[in-house]
Amino acid sequence: MIVIGGTSSKKLAQDLAKELNSKYVQAQVSRFPDGECYVRIEEDALDDDVIVVQNTHPDTNLVEMLLIQDAALGLGARSITSVVPYFGYSRQDERFHKGEALSAKVMVDIMGLNSIRLASVDVHKPVVLEWFAGKTYNIFAAESIGEFFKDSGIDLVLAPDEGALDRAAAVAKAINAEFDNLEKTRLSGEVVRMAPKNVDAKDKSVLIVDDIISTGGTIEAAANQLKMLGAKSVIAVCTHGLFAKDALNKLRKCCNAVYSTNTIENEVSVISVAPQIAKLLRD
Repeated sequence: MIVIGGTSSKKLAQDLAKELNSKYVQAQVSRFPDGECYVRIEEDALDDDVIVVQNTHPDTNLVEMLLIQDAALGLGARSITSVVPYFGYSRQDERFHKGEALSAKVMVDIMGLNSIRLASVDVHKPVVLEWFAGKTYNIFAAESIGEFFKDSGIDLVLAPDEGALDRAAAVAKAINAEFDNLEKTRLSGEVVRMAPKNVDAKDKSVLIVDDIISTGGTIEAAANQLKMLGAKSVIAVCTHGLFAKDALNKLRKCCNAVYSTNTIENEVSVISVAPQIAKLLRD
């Protein structure tokens, strides 16, 4: 197999090539003065199965991925596997209001135009992958996160809500820690208490695990209240670090540390999910 990286998640694409013992090719991407994307793969031929690693968020990355796929096919690629580390638009999996676009299905349909396999990491709504005609993989980052925090002294792993409890449980199992989910209790019209549902956080090193951190508001509120409850330290980690609107700096003020995986490249994306992606693609 040949791994081709786009401009997003370059490090992850390179890590994946190493894990698969495959040739790595960096797509050459530039922009015309009007903003249109230009893509070229500087190879004579690609007579092999090709893996294209590229996010679909923001929108410019989606166009880039489609052009990379086409360029690979133009060089004779036998097949295309799309690895979309962060699958943008996966949250809109139904028409919540009349007249809305079914965004997730549109993205899946587009991915299927030129690729026979689709892999993504911690898809927000995994059900959307069922729209893809070929084989799909939803890779879980919990194993990579757990490996990163082994021997770190974490006592308690928390999910931001009950729906994410399985992710916290998987990380906790890997590092031999307790796990629970945060629960909101409204104390008044304006005051909300956020605390672990079943486990006391006092004098414990706490790890909050989420799939996506965008504005960071929930994590900020949780970290502040956990410290009020006597937590020794609070670390935040997520699969997809969007960190919109200066969220990273905001979280650094209330958390002892902030980390993310390398599905989206940023200054704290130090946890590689390449081993988990490679493991599934080898099957």
